Amino acid sequence: MALQCGIVGLPNVGKSTLFNCLSNAKAQAANFPFCTIEPNVGVITVPDDRLNKLAELVDPGRIVPTTVEIVDIAGLVKGASKGEGLGNKFLANIRETDAILHVLRCFDDENVTHVDGSVDPVRDKEIIDTELQLKDLETIESRIQRVQKQAQTGGDKVAKQTYEVLVRYKEALEQGKSARTVQFESKDEQKIAHDLFLLTSKPVMYVCNVDEASAVTGNKYVEQVREAVKEEGAEILIVAAKTEADIAELETYEDRQMFLQEIGLEESGVSRLIRSAYRLLNLETFFTAGKMEVRAWTFHKGWKAPQCAGVIHTDFEKGFIRAEVIKYDDFIKYGSEAAVREAGKLNVEGKDYIVEDGDIMHFRFNV
Repeated sequence: MALQCGIVGLPNVGKSTLFNCLSNAKAQAANFPFCTIEPNVGVITVPDDRLNKLAELVDPGRIVPTTVEIVDIAGLVKGASKGEGLGNKFLANIRETDAILHVLRCFDDENVTHVDGSVDPVRDKEIIDTELQLKDLETIESRIQRVQKQAQTGGDKVAKQTYEVLVRYKEALEQGKSARTVQFESKDEQKIAHDLFLLTSKPVMYVCNVDEASAVTGNKYVEQVREAVKEEGAEILIVAAKTEADIAELETYEDRQMFLQEIGLEESGVSRLIRSAYRLLNLETFFTAGKMEVRAWTFHKGWKAPQCAGVIHTDFEKGFIRAEVIKYDDFIKYGSEAAVREAGKLNVEGKDYIVEDGDIMHFRFNV
């Protein structure tokens, strides 16, 4: 399940520094690989202590974590919606991602020039919002021209619904609101909205890049961002990217933990960012645990057992019979699958079982 989060922001806000920190995430979580698909795309492991605790009990041949792709997208400038700078490439790259990590500069440093001459994260946010909204408005107006006549004069139900969805989006965008602020109740409307692939409909997390002194508590700039996005329901994460880069260069896990403790952090901002990105994509994790391997698998929150079985192999979903489920806490409490069975804590579930985060699954199937 190759899902992508795109790191976006104006030039010189710390995007690439943050991306480079993520490339060293293997050293901060566990000895798992980071691989580069293209110069600006990385597959990052999602830190999960549960995986390591299961492995301690099972002692498998290998441990396989779950992953998410992070894309470092070229810095945007005003006019990107009209193709200024790398605008067209920038917008195309965002369209391909599933969620957006919007990096905002929340630090003062006279040695790092700001593209607009001063530090103002709310202004920076609005520049990118505006460019994305303008591009979405262009998309919406083009679609309206194609379906309006058919929707208003014909008996085409789908065209009528599509037109109504487009009009609602157009009204919001013209008011300077992002598409994600528009909610649809019917499944038909939700599908039409999803298939438009609007840039501003993607879930977003604001990453406030601060100086080391503000890594724990934030600063005035972070508070300005909080106030500006309070109605969006978006998550805000505070990260000191330059400090994270210094931490990533330390050779041992113990040295990194000592550094974090000295500045008042329990874990690195990078680890928090990766987990937050995972949640932003509405993803959860189930596990398989055996002597050959202990493995984390990614699934969408709300999926049923057969869909999760299909994550492992399509045959598992096609021939699904049942799922044997152990709750993570029960496995840790009793120490082994055999002990869980003996305690009567292993549940047999059918096709309608909604898988929960942390479930340890064993699928029975027949093709």
